[in-house]
Amino acid sequence: MVLYETRARYFLVGTNQAQTKHRVLKIDRTEPKDLVIIDDKHVYSQQEVRELLGRLDLGNRTKIGQKGSSGLSRAVSAFGIVGFVRFLEGYYIVLITKRRKMADIGGHSIYKIEDTSMIYIPNDSVRVTHPDEARYVRIFQNVDLSSNFYFSYSYDLSHSLQYNLTLLQRPYELWSTPETSAEEEVQTQSKQDSFDIFEEEGLPTQVVYGIQNEPYYKYVWNGKLLERVKDIVHHDWLMYIIHGFCGQSKLLIYGRPVHITLIARRSSKFAGTRFLKRGANCEGDVANEVETEQIVHDASVMSFTAGSYSSYVQVRGSVPLYWSQDISTMMPKPPIRLDQADPYAHVAGLHFDQMLQRFGSPIIILNLVKKREKRKHEKILSEELYPAVTNLNQFLPPENSIDYIAWDMARYTKSKLCNVLDRLSMIAENVVKRTGFFINRSDFYCIRPCPSWHTVGGAPGVRGRGPSTGVLRTNCVDCLDRTNTAQFMVGKCALAYQLYALGMIDKPKLQFDTDCVRLFEELYEDHGDTLSLQYGGSQLVHRVKTYRKIAPWTQHSKDIMQTLSRYYSNAFSDADRQDAINLFLQVYQPSEAKPHLWELPTDFYLHQRNTMALLQDRRSYTLWWSDGILSYLPVAYDEVPCEETMKKVKVKSVNRFDESIDIYTEFFKPYEITSFDDTFCIAMTNSAREFMPKTVGVDPSPFTVRKPEETGKSVLANKSSKEETLLQRKTAASAPPPPSEEAISSTSEDDSEEDRDDDGSVSQRSTPIKLLTESGESTRTGEQSVKEPYGLNLLMHVLANLKLGPVSSFPEDSVYAVSLPQVDRDSRDEFESHVMMGQGQVRLLCRDDMLMYREYVKNRYM
Repeated sequence: MVLYETRARYFLVGTNQAQTKHRVLKIDRTEPKDLVIIDDKHVYSQQEVRELLGRLDLGNRTKIGQKGSSGLSRAVSAFGIVGFVRFLEGYYIVLITKRRKMADIGGHSIYKIEDTSMIYIPNDSVRVTHPDEARYVRIFQNVDLSSNFYFSYSYDLSHSLQYNLTLLQRPYELWSTPETSAEEEVQTQSKQDSFDIFEEEGLPTQVVYGIQNEPYYKYVWNGKLLERVKDIVHHDWLMYIIHGFCGQSKLLIYGRPVHITLIARRSSKFAGTRFLKRGANCEGDVANEVETEQIVHDASVMSFTAGSYSSYVQVRGSVPLYWSQDISTMMPKPPIRLDQADPYAHVAGLHFDQMLQRFGSPIIILNLVKKREKRKHEKILSEELYPAVTNLNQFLPPENSIDYIAWDMARYTKSKLCNVLDRLSMIAENVVKRTGFFINRSDFYCIRPCPSWHTVGGAPGVRGRGPSTGVLRTNCVDCLDRTNTAQFMVGKCALAYQLYALGMIDKPKLQFDTDCVRLFEELYEDHGDTLSLQYGGSQLVHRVKTYRKIAPWTQHSKDIMQTLSRYYSNAFSDADRQDAINLFLQVYQPSEAKPHLWELPTDFYLHQRNTMALLQDRRSYTLWWSDGILSYLPVAYDEVPCEETMKKVKVKSVNRFDESIDIYTEFFKPYEITSFDDTFCIAMTNSAREFMPKTVGVDPSPFTVRKPEETGKSVLANKSSKEETLLQRKTAASAPPPPSEEAISSTSEDDSEEDRDDDGSVSQRSTPIKLLTESGESTRTGEQSVKEPYGLNLLMHVLANLKLGPVSSFPEDSVYAVSLPQVDRDSRDEFESHVMMGQGQVRLLCRDDMLMYREYVKNRYM
């Protein structure tokens, strides 16, 4: 996007990645307090946009024909609109000016906001100043948009992968294809509305259905900022952002890339900081509610329809009761108090009603708060939560009841006889088998049947397994340290089943101290640190290593510092952060008739809106769930293609050859000069580079248990030097130093990270470039190193048989085509026998084969 300005208007010009389609948004600057936006919903070509901007420039000059004073000036370049906000003067527009790619799912990029720009819309000539405006702007900007806010142009981040992909698998009879006018046809061609494209059987091949989905507003943080323009502008302008965490790592299994993605969505309802937001509000929204989804997919195939994708979702959130902590006196553990009696578990019923609607059944609660205390503190919450769940369960059918697991994790940790993680792994195994997990393929790639595989639950589907139903809800008091470790153990168990279903491992078990689990643990600790900073003001205090009791002694001093940091943040900065969140989410909207935000004694009534009005229709205490939910359980009501849920989905037909739904045409432009930094912009953690030992002769499997001395550099050292390594790579690429003889012949174990390629193989000291350019000893070394595994000098063999022919008729052109090499008859027969064996057709053994087999048996077993 590019924002242009004149004295009377702002013109926001947006384009697609291929720069073939443009839209123009006109924003009036003459209104002092109102927002006037005009969207003509016309799709412009590049030439039309240039002509339009030229006419605007000419028409807005002070003197006709004067070239010096331009009538149209370029204000800022942007990547998206966060929203429009007004305090006591006119409206501001908030634009994303810098972004960074964090992950890629099915060809759809997920970006992190790096920088934003807040621009005042009305012209200075009509501006009516207010003395408190600057203070509101400062409070609003206290929400750091460059810290863990994410967006995607074509993938709905507010929904889970299961929800996004099951939309495409519903029967054709349920879709109501509208009669689209010529104007609507043009509109649908402006952007990829769906997450993928699909064709229905029996329909003409030129019809493809695009899906535009309504976001799940609970996890959208700029929903209120876009509410004013949502019904005015074309949906291409609307871009919803989430807050939380997004990380992606590459697991290399013998060179085969598998991407593990972790997405955490923080709820925008009842949002705030640690001691100021506890328990639940009167609408059933709880504090620190975060939905964490782990997505595993085979990265060698990008498409959603052809690729293999799997996901598993967990939830954390405060205990769903009316409770708080008194922070009037500064102390590390303020006393817990129950603010309101709730004998019929009304607020807990509202909360679990939301969960049944989104996830289905079973809902499994893992409560990690303390059971035994000298003075009642955490125990107060357990004594209230268990009766509330029991009360709600008596009205549900037994097969759909809420499961309650209470386990005092802190007490187990202090015991020398008990292993915390063993107990958690038993709970995790039970949970994953009951909820199941989502995989988008019916033909599972299980290498061999495993007894535990047949007991994995989920909705009825192919071979007894289908989409995940139900969810695990984990909580302690803060939902930070203990909760993160418990979620990691459940995620580790689910990861094993996901890799097993994708055919990556031969049994659904993963052990500690393997490259795979260490990579997953680092991802989860980054996730835990980020969420802990957002809610508690410091990083995690207790980590997975703490509960494994293998943390180094230096960790204890770090834990003390994190505790002090958290205490300082809670005491001094949380109130300001809470005001900023209330203003950003528009929970509080400034007005001349209301007291100012900083004058309010409490924000209780901002988050408990129902307490300010008498409800006309009170919910039943016995039938505490919403209409329609029970009839579809265990399947989530949101994923059922019924009349109510289909209102949130718009289906439109577009031409399948349209470039707006062709990812290749949109993002890959081979005939243009592009930057490597733009194309390869994800600095992804790589299991082979960061975790695999640097010694030669080590088993390269990421599922092999390694001793501590084998692991090479520590994970923390790798983590801290990632940016330095990237900088070194860029420097080395721009100006490579001449290699010395010592560097070529050196084979020490203390290799740098550059010596390991992304595909997991240890790079040879003598690279093919050196073999071609250097002579003498290094060439002979290279020949020997290539000859050892292959039995021949592979490079010389390739160069001898390689035939290059110029592609174009220009003699200076450096692009060559490789003619296909000739393959002899023996090689063809060998390949055909392999193909036949893969199809189950075993060829007859000849006499030479029998002799060879006898020789093998004799040498091996006799």
